[in-house]
Amino acid sequence: MRKFTLNFIQKSFNTPVFLMRIPLKLLVSLSLVTLWVSCNKDFYPVGKELFADQTLSAETETYPVFTFQQATEKVETSVQSMIQLGKIEHPVFGRSEASVVTQLSITNNLFFGDFRQEQEDLETPSSISIIPENETVTSVYLEIPFFTNQNDKDNDGVIDSLDADPEDPQSNSDGDDLTDIIETQSGLNPLSDDSDGDGILDHNDDENEGYESENKVYEIDSLYGNSKASFDLKIYELTYYLNALDPAKNFESREVYYSDEDYYEMGFYNAVLFDERITLNFEEIRFNYEEDDPETEDVDETTRVETRLSPRIRVPLDPTFFQERIINMEGTTSLESNAAFQEAVKGMIIRTENFSEDLYMLLNIAQATIKVEYDYDKYNTNGTPDDDADDVTERATKEFSIGLSGIQINTLKNQVTNFEIQEQLNISNSESPTHKIYVQGGKYLGKIRLFSNEDQDEDTLLSELRNKNWLINKAVLEFYVDPDQSSVAPELFAQRLYLYRYENGAPLLDYTTDNTISNTALNANKYVFGGVLEYDENNRPNKYSFDITNHISNIIRNDSLNIDLGLVVTSNIDDISTLDALSANLEEANLKYPRAATLNPLGTVLIGSNPASNDLSAKKVKLELIYSSY
Repeated sequence: MRKFTLNFIQKSFNTPVFLMRIPLKLLVSLSLVTLWVSCNKDFYPVGKELFADQTLSAETETYPVFTFQQATEKVETSVQSMIQLGKIEHPVFGRSEASVVTQLSITNNLFFGDFRQEQEDLETPSSISIIPENETVTSVYLEIPFFTNQNDKDNDGVIDSLDADPEDPQSNSDGDDLTDIIETQSGLNPLSDDSDGDGILDHNDDENEGYESENKVYEIDSLYGNSKASFDLKIYELTYYLNALDPAKNFESREVYYSDEDYYEMGFYNAVLFDERITLNFEEIRFNYEEDDPETEDVDETTRVETRLSPRIRVPLDPTFFQERIINMEGTTSLESNAAFQEAVKGMIIRTENFSEDLYMLLNIAQATIKVEYDYDKYNTNGTPDDDADDVTERATKEFSIGLSGIQINTLKNQVTNFEIQEQLNISNSESPTHKIYVQGGKYLGKIRLFSNEDQDEDTLLSELRNKNWLINKAVLEFYVDPDQSSVAPELFAQRLYLYRYENGAPLLDYTTDNTISNTALNANKYVFGGVLEYDENNRPNKYSFDITNHISNIIRNDSLNIDLGLVVTSNIDDISTLDALSANLEEANLKYPRAATLNPLGTVLIGSNPASNDLSAKKVKLELIYSSY
């Protein structure tokens, strides 16, 4: 085969020209290598030149926010998960008082003793043991538990609030020679260096049987004011029937009960079930065995605990009422069903008065109960059913419970003497932005409008934003605390606020996508979304911040509607359910109000979008966008 060659001339500035004869295939290969090397050398300068002016840079821009004061006239309170009780005086918002109206509930076909009343009434009983039982109420107690916290992060047997180091099981909270975890595992009290109180320290004591390791220590939650205050607790029979269906709507929809309904002041009460002055007890409630077991000679059971109850309000009720209205009604239609019982025994009213100092309580109504103990005649054959010579009639004891369930109404009263709040409401009614925002649980809320207060200006501003092609890294909405509140005690400030869609009460996307959980504090989940009270360098309340990045990105990038936002106090950031509320603002009749906002008597005052003083302009509410651009 004929070999093809090419003449190749290579030139150099300092060398002569050479004439070379190179095979064609080799030339092609060399050309490809040369091309690759050339491209490789030229690539970086070209790339550097191309992207030289396209580096991402983070910038910050502030945009206007407009605030409007809103208030509720009354809020639906018949669907709460807890009840409020007590009184608190706030230097800004005035006096808040709460009382309770609740239905009572029983099991269907309730009867007492061993036999139903119809069996006792037979002229010829089917058994000799069926006798008139003569049931008699001996004691009645109302129990309403407190909310308690037993968080123990390191599982050493000591709750975090009392633990010397909540994250170290080897910590020593009582200062003896034994760590918390060792004392717990040994059945000792990690909060006492002498668990059984015999004068010998635990690390030197070989005998600690006097201490019962089942005993618990609780931290009480959801109390405001002085927990040691004394007050008058009054409990009455309710005489008004709380209907579940609305008679005004032909019983086709549920009846809505509001926070301004006071059945005591309307006169719907009768028997007094309890009326005494009390102080709260936050210790675990313990009951010893009533009788000693003769088979355990070494142990006296009457000195040992049989039943333990978490801390609670526990007061005796009038046994006569329960004898006449319940026990004596055995066998009647009143006890055939819970519905019939609630028509016969309407419920009760729980009130407080004459506090030595302010005390406002959130109580666990879901676990509340009335325990009724009664004696009755019981026929005892003494184990010889065929021989009645040794048969006797003796008194026996039983107990039944009545629930505090059904319709429950929190009557909430706010006596406000702050005329500046009404001024802010009047400004909002004229659709002008307010100087301040007053936010208080169950009563006052803010309406927040982003970017512009005029539709035309808003469209222009948003169009400009959408044309900038920004990447929104973060959007923060900041509310500063009004410095005029410097005299208000820090514990009277709302510790957390909640931001939501004003028109329907629904949460924002940023709330929904935030799955952060806090194991160290109450009402502290979703901390990225924010709303938690922040303090300044002097440990004074300073501001509340919300991360609404997704909300703003949707408005700018996805043309979502720029809706108004609502701002309220919250007692539980995980509760996003809403209630019906009537607005105190004339132009707005109905509101969807977050339920958790009704369960907190505290509040805060924020600087609005139109401060009355230029000195506050730097702290007026603002929306800050942190973005990237090329």
